[in-house]
Amino acid sequence: MSLAYGKSRNVVLPPSVNRILLVKNLPFKITSEEMYDLFGKYGGIRQIRIGTEQKTRGTAYVVYEDIYDAKEACDHLQGFNVMGRYLVVLYFQANFKSKKPDLPKEEERVEQLRRQFQSLRNDEEAELD
Repeated sequence: MSLAYGKSRNVVLPPSVNRILLVKNLPFKITSEEMYDLFGKYGGIRQIRIGTEQKTRGTAYVVYEDIYDAKEACDHLQGFNVMGRYLVVLYFQANFKSKKPDLPKEEERVEQLRRQFQSLRNDEEAELD
């Protein structure tokens, strides 16, 4: 273990850093073996998922065993040229594409709960009298 490697383990990472990387702008013809060769240089990989559908082509998810390995890969492979394409490497954010709530439906649900709570409260007050 090198001294520099040991020092990087003591760094406090921001909350946005995680073990899962989202890789964009991949060549469509890249194979999983080439992905493992490229990303495996930075640490143990648990899983790589390459997009195969029309909407997901050119993207992949790389899951590392260790968060520090994912950080190293993200830092070094951002903008890296693979088969004439420059990689975009980001940390996966699970809540980034969360579904937006349907506001009118939510307002109706809240109003229904208010009416239900009010009727329960009236029933309790009637029992106390």
